[in-house]
Amino acid sequence: MITGAILENGEIGYTYLKNLFHVMDNFQKNYNWLITDCEAYPKRLGHRIRIVQSKYNNYAWINGEELTNIVNRDDFQWIWAVLSGFDKNISKADILKYELPYADGYKGFWEENITIQHPLASIELVAWDSSCTLLISKHLSIIKKFREAFPLSEDLKKYNGSY
Repeated sequence: MITGAILENGEIGYTYLKNLFHVMDNFQKNYNWLITDCEAYPKRLGHRIRIVQSKYNNYAWINGEELTNIVNRDDFQWIWAVLSGFDKNISKADILKYELPYADGYKGFWEENITIQHPLASIELVAWDSSCTLLISKHLSIIKKFREAFPLSEDLKKYNGSY
């Protein structure tokens, strides 16, 4: 069962990932990440080039350790982005057989039956116009931990068709 949460209240910046990763015990290290539809401006140019490779491929492929290092060294706000997390045994070649996820305009976030865009992903972390963070997962424990860490977060189903 896929479930999700939205964080849009109680934080100074909703799409800074350093704190989110920290309070969630660095769950991101357990996955490889496909970053798509990304607009972000890290201070370090190398980090920006690494995560926003859209000029060339429309995606960045990064492991959880590297993502952690980038976010820890350069805590920046993600304006738009879809970070799709994949079990490490799934190959990049298999992932690229499907359409790339996008944020603005994807209706699956807001429907009663929430969906993760990429059929092989286990988790999806979405920076939505720097105004909120969406977390969607096949693992209820991840959503539960997110909701506990951010008590003002809400069940994404609340927004059924209304965002």
